[in-house]
Amino acid sequence: MPPSRRRDERTSRPPLLEIVVPAYNEERRLPGGLLQLCAKLARMPFPTAVIVVDNNSTDSTAEIVRTWPLGAVPVRLVECPVPGKGAAVRAGLLATTAPFVGFCDADMATDLKAIDVAFGLLLSGERVVVGSRAHDFSQVENRHSRVRELGAVGFRALAGVLVRGVRDTQCGFKFFDGRLAREAVAGLRTFGFAFDVELLARCVALGAVVLEIPVNWQDMPGSRFSPARHSVGILLELGRIWLRLRGAPRAGVSPRWEQPLDPVGYP
Repeated sequence: MPPSRRRDERTSRPPLLEIVVPAYNEERRLPGGLLQLCAKLARMPFPTAVIVVDNNSTDSTAEIVRTWPLGAVPVRLVECPVPGKGAAVRAGLLATTAPFVGFCDADMATDLKAIDVAFGLLLSGERVVVGSRAHDFSQVENRHSRVRELGAVGFRALAGVLVRGVRDTQCGFKFFDGRLAREAVAGLRTFGFAFDVELLARCVALGAVVLEIPVNWQDMPGSRFSPARHSVGILLELGRIWLRLRGAPRAGVSPRWEQPLDPVGYP
């Protein structure tokens, strides 16, 4: 069958898997990341799609997506004017319709071979599959400072109180049963770095078990996170999540977004 015919058949059917890529001022890293992701998904034997969420960027991030060439893997743009990676992931996941969904970072720090493992586990009945740099079999290339590494250890200890048994809540590689993800993320109220903690906690509250898988992860240059600027805000976010999840949500009350001081959470 000619390649063009195969491409038309794939893109004419609803995707079985949709992957969200949140992006804030990613004009330098996004083209290469999308090339990697689309090449990976194009080799999968079922329809897939990519949603890039432009999180109020001031560079050409949105234009890169608008002009992305047509191919076997459709790439579409969702705009999210509310700052924060949590807001962008929420907007992207709510825009999905596929039975299985996920999100990954624009820098593709996680080796995309892990998609095969995550998707296979979802097909076998798992509902939440996340990459974990703390997994015994993960391979991690980390160039972070000692201060940042110590901060990560402290954060994991606090996050473990909210999502018990999960060793790494922050790896930007997470896959879900689509219906579960859309239900969990609808009530998400955390914008910044700790949004993953609330998202996973909401999945657990809905009856899911979070399964961590090993990944090959490479620290990419260009991180926006600063322990000096963001540590206090992250602690406040964790405290708010703990208070919020102690009680059941009130019916008929829309979630109130909590805007961070900085668009934290992007790699």
